[in-house]
Amino acid sequence: MSEDRGRVVVVGSANVDLVVPVPRHPAGGETILGGDLTRHAGGKGANQAVAAARAGGAETTFIGAVGRDESGDLLLASLDGAGVRTDLVARVPGATGTALISVSTDGENTIIVAPGANSLVEVGGAQAERLAEADVVLAQLEVPLDVITAAAAARRPGALFVLNAAPSRELPPEVWDAVDVLVVNEHEAADLAGRQDEPAALAADLLAHVGAVVVTLGAQGSLVAERDRDPVTVAAFPVEPVDTTGAGDTYCGVLAAALARGAGLPAAARLAAAAGALATTAAGAQEAVPTAAAVAALAGQD
Repeated sequence: MSEDRGRVVVVGSANVDLVVPVPRHPAGGETILGGDLTRHAGGKGANQAVAAARAGGAETTFIGAVGRDESGDLLLASLDGAGVRTDLVARVPGATGTALISVSTDGENTIIVAPGANSLVEVGGAQAERLAEADVVLAQLEVPLDVITAAAAARRPGALFVLNAAPSRELPPEVWDAVDVLVVNEHEAADLAGRQDEPAALAADLLAHVGAVVVTLGAQGSLVAERDRDPVTVAAFPVEPVDTTGAGDTYCGVLAAALARGAGLPAAARLAAAAGALATTAAGAQEAVPTAAAVAALAGQD
């Protein structure tokens, strides 16, 4: 592990977010009037990379793909601005991934993603070399599953593979076998466990597959469960939310950064909770990612 900051490599999606504020989310078949349309840099993978670098302070590389279009330029500029290494981001034919997001007055959002270039992410020789240098490899489920499997296989002995299993989908055995830390929300935990139950019971089910599980619970904090240890509840930090877009991604990026520096999972989850809370206090995804100093101050580690 690097002495100071830790090294994180994030493999995942990059999207341009088209965001419309709405007074409430429409019912099926209903049309409502929203506010002004805005464009933001987003995508779960790119968001988490920005969070690992800016809010987590880690040396961060992003492996992904964007189109040769204005949206791709926007995403690369945002990643570069956060200090993320982008030399392994491919520029591919076709459109950059796009997310259609509506945000209600209470800060809750709905999201539809058109994958675009994210379907063309690959792990080649150069990517595998960078992955082998990481302390933590972080991935999500907005890119092909074979890419996730290849990324996990490229990590060095002793490095952690953290999977944020979102958006929810069935995982093949080779992905389950590779995961060191699984991060899910309540809905994703229930989907993977194949049943509805309390978070602690779902986490116990998932520990049959992986060594550690973090279940994020929004305003109720998060549950950290590790094999052969009692589960730990990490409290949320109360804030007045403006926009929850990207808050979960900020959590994941900071969690990975803290783990890369050698923090235990509960301690990493506390820093992640502080970062995720701060990310809800501003609009947008990557623009709302706080600084490492702000995260440390809220978490009481300044």
